[in-house]
Amino acid sequence: MIEGRASRTAEETTIGRVIESIAPEDKRVCYDPLALEFLAEKQRASYRNIQKSKFLTKLSLWSNHRDPSGTKAELVARTRYFDDYLQSCISDGVEQVVILGAGNDSRAYRFKGLEEIKVFEVDHPPTQKRKVANVKRVLGDLPRWVTYVPIDFEKENLAEKLPASGYKRDLRTLFIWEGVTMYLTAEAVDRTLSFVAGTSGRGSTIIFNYWHRSAVDGTSRWRWAKSLRRKCQKMGEPVTFGMEPDSIEEFLVMRGFSHVKRVTPSFLTSLYFRGPNAKRKVCPFIEIVHATVRAVG
Repeated sequence: MIEGRASRTAEETTIGRVIESIAPEDKRVCYDPLALEFLAEKQRASYRNIQKSKFLTKLSLWSNHRDPSGTKAELVARTRYFDDYLQSCISDGVEQVVILGAGNDSRAYRFKGLEEIKVFEVDHPPTQKRKVANVKRVLGDLPRWVTYVPIDFEKENLAEKLPASGYKRDLRTLFIWEGVTMYLTAEAVDRTLSFVAGTSGRGSTIIFNYWHRSAVDGTSRWRWAKSLRRKCQKMGEPVTFGMEPDSIEEFLVMRGFSHVKRVTPSFLTSLYFRGPNAKRKVCPFIEIVHATVRAVG
């Protein structure tokens, strides 16, 4: 990530959620009514104009659906799956939520029930600064249940920053880590997982997405991996870390987790892309996984 600049990949994913959210209710996979408000001013104006035009709306949706790489379908399916998982955790009595690399994530503001749960948004300082300004503009003030924790994952220690901001290690916590691991080093990923596994209450869970290692190192058979990697490089946020999907359970168990569930692209496709969305396919080299912190003793 370029020093001093808000994340461009966060902007890209927000645009994807904006476009999906303007689709009719029976045709959209995910719905994020606040996504538009977190775009830059010129972008907000542009997409508001699109919403006013039936032709431009249809054109945007058509373009979004004609995505041979499957990355746009992956984005909206991922958003929906993370949303559903969060709702399940709220229903099950989660006591604390930590959103790692929050970007323009709007879950803290649109999920009923979170106003009674402490939410921490952890992010790179320039990205978070712009996010905070947008939240104030949209809501009038910052929500009392959200704490903003600025951090550079490569240079600063989560184990120091988060507790200093009021995080309680004995509470049952959900860690949401969306669209982040692929831009970190292996050491930064290990430090984060070590913190989650060793500094959270019984029954805590983590959900994140990751790239296949072959897509990162250039050995993937999927030709779109190279072009997507090049795109991230041009945006100043190169992809640096990937995992072996067949070894993800072993990888997480070795780091203190249990009940590992791998959510494959084919599963997401079968879960969300039916009816009018039946022709959309999820990118084959990006996956989701969630796991529970293994109880000690």
